[in-house]
This record gives sequence, structure tokens and C-alpha cells, in this order.
Amino acid sequence: MYVSHETLGQTEARLLQVIRRAEFKAYAQPYCFIESPIAEFSVDSSALALVRDELVWSQLVPARSDETENFGLFSFHFEAGLDNSGFVGWLASKIKADLGAGLFVVCGQNSRRGGIFDYWGCPVALTEEVFRYIDALRAVD
Repeated sequence: MYVSHETLGQTEARLLQVIRRAEFKAYAQPYCFIESPIAEFSVDSSALALVRDELVWSQLVPARSDETENFGLFSFHFEAGLDNSGFVGWLASKIKADLGAGLFVVCGQNSRRGGIFDYWGCPVALTEEVFRYIDALRAVD
């Protein structure tokens, strides 16, 4: 993890470079969380992320019903050696301010693909708008 001191303008320029150089994937299908008590846990083979608290395992899986709280999903794999510190807060704040959308983020690590990667969820009704917004940020020079 990087520690740096920079101005807001320097941070903006750095993170615009990070988003341009990151591998971005937009998922066509909505996703949802399913929960199971810790004692009854088994992995759903379609799960992209697993996280738990003291009571349940929560798995991020393709949505199977309109009865669940469904999310548009996208991901970023970051380029190795590029300082992506502050990326989650920066992008989440921009999307909230400009589109009004709250987001969730689940992070993982894959050392073979640059290190940290993120899965992001947004309100399913704003999925296409969020994807267009990210595409516009990635096009900024």
C-alpha cells in the first residue's frame, strides 16, 4: 500500500490514470447477495465473492429473482505497480455526487493479475448510467 502526500488535483490526475489503465468489466446480469448461517455454509459455485460476519456467510451471486435486492455489477483489476490508493473513495464519491447512486465494493487480491481487484455493485436501475459514467471517466485525457 502506498503512502503519499498530494494535492486534490494531483490525486484526481493520478486516479484518472488508474481508471484508464485498469481492466474494467461490466457484467450484463444483475447480482445479489445470498446469506447462510455459518454452521450451514456451502459455497455456491457461481459466487464471485464471499464475506462473513459473526452470524452469516454472504455470497455475491447472479440474481435469480426479482424478489431479491439486485445490483448492477462491474469490476476493476488494477495494473501492477500503479498507485491506486484512494480509488474506492474517489470513484464512489464521484458517482454519488454526480448520479446519486450509492455503491458497495468487495475487494480481493490476485497476485498474478496486478494485485488488488474490486467488485462494485450499484442500484440495478442505474446500471447503464453508471457504466456510461465510468466509460466517460476512462476516456478523460
